[in-house]
Amino acid sequence: MTTNGDAVPAPAPGCALCATPGSFGHRDPAEPRSGLCPACIASARPTREGLERAVVIVAVQSLAAAEALSLATAAPEELAYHLGAVKRSLRSVLQLLGPAEGGAGR
Repeated sequence: MTTNGDAVPAPAPGCALCATPGSFGHRDPAEPRSGLCPACIASARPTREGLERAVVIVAVQSLAAAEALSLATAAPEELAYHLGAVKRSLRSVLQLLGPAEGGAGR
């Protein structure tokens, strides 16, 4: 229950990473492999937190490269490349916050 009286939806049973149906235990944020199915654990797939960190690291690197670019001396190709890299990085970070529904409106 929330403070305004609404019911909080219970998480669906299944693997926290690949959504395989089944009961794989409670998801504990302190334990990276909790809530994962045996197949995900055995294949050493990265956890969602690991994937999120990787996306953020790449986004920060793209932004740093774009910030280091001198606008006065940059060729049009360099500007287009860095603008595209920043756009892709921003899109990746935003998809972490809320995946796009159907890709409409591009």
